[in-house]
This record gives sequence, C-alpha cells and structure tokens, in this order.
Amino acid sequence: MKIAVSIGDPNGVGLEILLKNHKKICKFCNPVYCVDKELLKEAAKILKFKLPKNLKCVSPKVMPSNIIPKITPGAIQKESGAYSYASFLQALNLTLVGKTKAMVTLPIHKKAWQLAGVSYAGHTEALRDVFKFENMESKINGIQNQKAIMMLGSPKLYVALFSDHIPLKNVPSLINIESLKEFLLDFAPYVLKMPCGVLGLNPHAGDFGVLGDEDNVIRETIRLANASLGKEVFIGPLVPDTAFVGKHLRYYVAMYHDQGLIPLKTLYFKESINITLNLPVIRTSVDHGTAFDIAYKNKAESKSYINAIKEAILRQC
Repeated sequence: MKIAVSIGDPNGVGLEILLKNHKKICKFCNPVYCVDKELLKEAAKILKFKLPKNLKCVSPKVMPSNIIPKITPGAIQKESGAYSYASFLQALNLTLVGKTKAMVTLPIHKKAWQLAGVSYAGHTEALRDVFKFENMESKINGIQNQKAIMMLGSPKLYVALFSDHIPLKNVPSLINIESLKEFLLDFAPYVLKMPCGVLGLNPHAGDFGVLGDEDNVIRETIRLANASLGKEVFIGPLVPDTAFVGKHLRYYVAMYHDQGLIPLKTLYFKESINITLNLPVIRTSVDHGTAFDIAYKNKAESKSYINAIKEAILRQC
C-alpha cells in the first residue's frame, strides 16, 4: 500500500523522524515522500545518518520559484513554510488522484506558513477549505460539500474538536444548535464505542445557566442529535475538569482546542495522533509540533509517527 508523506517544516523534527523510521515503516507500507532528495541528503548529513537507498521521492512544486530551502535548524522562515505547504499539497494531490491510498503529514510551523503567505492556520483548515465544494464541476463529479473534523487521540482516548485553531474569545459565538447538531451528526459514524461525552464550555458545565447559557444550548443539541440518530450516542454536557478523571470514556467532543488536548496530551502524549475525518481522503498526522528546540539533535520521538502510519493503513482497510 502506497502512502504519501508530507515532510512538514524542514527546520523542525520532521525529516529526522522520516529518515530514522524509513526502514521500519517499509515493513507495512510503501511510503512516497513529498520532498526533493537533495533536501533529504542535507538532513541526513546534519544528523549523521546514512541515507536509505530505496527512498521514493516526489518533488513538491514550490511557488513561485521552486527553490529548495537550506536547512536552518529551529528557524522560522518563509522559505521553509512555503516548502512545507508545497509538500502538503503534493501529498494531497497524489492521494486525490489515486496514486497513493492515504496521506500522513509531519508537523508544520504555523508562523512559517503565515510568512510564506499561506492563509491557513494548519492542515485541517486547509483540507476543510479544499473540500468546501460549491461549484457545478464538483457536483458533476459527485463530490459533496464536506466539513473536515479534527480528531486527536490514541486507541485509549479520542477527542474531536468542535472548534480548533481559532481564538478562544470566538468560541462562545460558534455554539448554536444548528452548527453543533451538524457537527455531532457528522461525527457520530466515527464513534466506535458509545457513549461519546460532550464537554460543556463553562466551569461546572455552566451550572444550568448560572455560569453562562452556552451549556444549555449544548444540552438541548445533544438531545436533538440523539433523537435524530435514534440512540444515545452522546451524553453531556460533562463538567470539563472531571470528565477525564479515573476510568474515562473512549470518545469525547471538546468545544475548543486546548480543552480537549490538555487532558489527551497529559495522558497519552507520546502515542497520540491527529486524524482528519469526514473527507473523501484519508489523512493522519503526528500529534506534536515542529519541536524546534530539539531539531537535528537526534532526540525526536517516533511513536506518534508510527501510529499515524498504522492508522492510515487501518482506515484504508
């Protein structure tokens, strides 16, 4: 099975993780790396790694100049941002046209994307926009408008994010019955062990309106979603500060990014991954950043990457 791998930011830990795990992942898939081999040679030289001989590479089309950046460990640069975005687009294209069965992404740096003129806060936002099909051509091709869902986790715990990379002050205004119900119904098919806990927004899940009205909206939306599904898939709103204590549920929905990721990363940081759901392509990713502080020091953890590869294969099967 061929899997496209985008390399993330060349100045981060992505290339180290890619190189030192190539032999291992070749045991269960055929990776296609979206990178110029010259860049891999430079990374291997810095890391003092022996470059594998059987690397399958596809050069990304970096706009506008097709320049391969020089590796500067830990640096936030426009050039590295542009290259990581081009690598991502190459992996996506290979998967869309069927040359690869899934795509796995290594970590990008959001500020480097911004410096390169990329308007997205991350991979999920880019995918969400790519598949926001509203023109006649897409309808003719049978592709429907779909909203990407960011889910992170490990086999022991998965957290789906109702809102992801947005300012915290904007979250309350997004919580309404229509949008949250649509999210819950879209997410329901991916809940493989019920029930799924839906976290409240405010402390104590609002104490029935004492600490805010948003949690009353969440409560009513859960009722309506379960009625539409004909079964109790979702429960809540759960009190966020105790929802993960002790024997926790397998699946949760968090109202915002850090509400879900703080407990997940506290419990399962090294093994958790990022999965984009509700799209016509399979995309998984590591659940960590570029780790500029340890870039090219041969200290990067690999378990999240290995799990992301395995999850991509599992979802294809």
